[in-house]
Formats: sequence, structure tokens, C-alpha cells
Amino acid sequence: MQHTMTRMEELFADRTIKRFIPFITVGDPSLDVTFDLVHKLIEAGADIIELGVPYSDPLADGPIIQRASQRALAQGVKLKDAILLGERLRASGVNIPLVIFTYCNPVIQYGVERFFADLQAFGLDGAIIPDLPFEESTAARVAAKKNGVHLIQLIAPTSKERIAMIGKAADGFLYCVSSLGVTGVRDNLPLELDDLIKNARENSSIPVAVGFGISSPEQVRAVADYADAVIVGSAIVREVEKNLEALSSEETRNSGLERVKKFVNSLSNELK
Repeated sequence: MQHTMTRMEELFADRTIKRFIPFITVGDPSLDVTFDLVHKLIEAGADIIELGVPYSDPLADGPIIQRASQRALAQGVKLKDAILLGERLRASGVNIPLVIFTYCNPVIQYGVERFFADLQAFGLDGAIIPDLPFEESTAARVAAKKNGVHLIQLIAPTSKERIAMIGKAADGFLYCVSSLGVTGVRDNLPLELDDLIKNARENSSIPVAVGFGISSPEQVRAVADYADAVIVGSAIVREVEKNLEALSSEETRNSGLERVKKFVNSLSNELK
């Protein structure tokens, strides 16, 4: 049986093109604004979008995304809303890969099988579950594969053996957790990140993306020298937060969206 390429595989077919992956929190400040933001992110050069599901105890997230989560939770936004947003975005003509970023607990409550079946049914391409240990991910990997959804694995600077184990089973892209600080401009990457990417490439043929702590055009450019894709989260969520007042009102929403778009453009332009 011939393998039909997924949206993500098609996107990464040409590795000479560096990809830009922004993250936003679903429902911050509302689901309608998130819908509009996705369209603006695409205009600003997004190749894949990470849709962060608000969660009350987000272990992998810093204070900026935690605050965004609280704002979205106050709106009553749940995992199901993020999944249904996928369908709404597809109906509006969005055709780039969309990836859900969520934690174990909501997925277990939702039902692992149902979660991956619904991602597929509502037009979502992948999932990132940062607190799911690789050793305990078998059921999730099986359910993801069965539904043609990419379960994206995270790797940090740990042992080479562990990176090899995760790399061999990875799908979609490998998410390398960088130790880039959020403050200050660094033209050079920490040496351990260089090693991490090398190890990832030695143990996996799939694309390597780098995220966590990338906030400036200079950092985007530095990471792009090594990786296939650059992920930016907190810096974009912070820009949303700066424009909350404008985004929260119908009259001024567009000016807020344009300001976020301009900021994202300044990052994605480094990859063009």
C-alpha cells in the first residue's frame, strides 16, 4: 500500500527551507481571537502552528504562558474547544499543519483513543504532550499511528542512549528543548544544544525543531543554522498579552492582531 504523505511530511520534504513554528494559547483572550490569530500567524510566515491547551498546572511553561492559561481557563476553554477549533480553521481554508500542545491529565480524562481519533477527525496533525515520559508513551504512540496523527517527542540534553531510543521512535519532528535564556540576545547557541542536535540527527531521520526560550530575531537566526525548524512560544504569547486590551474589543481587535503579526514577522523573516 502506498504511503500518502501527511501535511507535515510534505512541509518538511525540502529540508533546505527552514520552518517557523509559533505557539499560542487557545482561548487567550477568547476562542474568536485565537481563530483570527491563527490566520494572522499564517500571514506572518507560520509553517506549522502549535495550539496550546490551557491547563491549571502547566509544568513545562513559564509565567507568561501560565498567565495566558489562566485567562483562557477563566473563559471556560477546555481540550475539546481546542480540538473543535481545528475543524473551524480547516473550514476557513487553513491548510498548514496544526499541532495540539497539552498535558497528560486532560488527555487521560478525554480518553487516549478518543483523543487521537478526534484530532484526526477535526483536522489536527499532531500532538505534543510534554509530561508524557517516553517509557510510558506506548499506548499513545499506537493510538496516534492508528489515526495518522504525529505524536511529537521532546528531547533534552540527557544521555546519548536516551536520545537514540526516543529518536528511533519519533514521528513528525523531534522537539529539542533548548536552554537558551529568554533574556538577552545570543548569537551563539549553547554548546550543549549543538551536541543535542547532532545526537538527534545521528539517531533519527526526521526533522529537528528547537524551542523553549527563543525570543528574538537574532536567536531565531542562530538556531536556524543548526535546526530544520524554530519554535517560538512565550515571546508571541507575551505580545498577545501586551495587546490584550485591543484584542478584547471588537473595535480595536484588528489593530491588536496587526501588532502581533508585525512582531511575528520580525522573527519569521530571519528564516526566509
